[in-house]
Amino acid sequence: MDEGRTRAVTPAWAVEFHEDSDADCPVRDFLDALDRRRAKIVAVIGLLAERGPTLPFPYSSHVRGKVRELRAHYGKERYRVLYFAAPDGVFVLLHALRKSSSEIPEGDVRIAEGRMKRYLEQREGG
Repeated sequence: MDEGRTRAVTPAWAVEFHEDSDADCPVRDFLDALDRRRAKIVAVIGLLAERGPTLPFPYSSHVRGKVRELRAHYGKERYRVLYFAAPDGVFVLLHALRKSSSEIPEGDVRIAEGRMKRYLEQREGG
């Protein structure tokens, strides 16, 4: 091995889909309902797994509190996956939507926050 060269190691970040108490997986269900548009969203999820917290805008941005958004475009359609970084360093995908206005609807943010709260409570409780 050439000692004059060093190899850059890209950290792999864990990304998981949030599951509701009845084992439903809302983000996976959303993606499964899409056709070829799914590939764009999955590619951005892959970037999160590669880059972790260093994933920059326009791929990721802050929404509110600990909630962030992954941003994907397919033509004029805009898709968002709301997620957060759990204390153990895992990125948890909470909610997905097709964005139709300049702001993420408040109801969608609340859904993500509620799922985040339940996720954290489950981790603390057992």
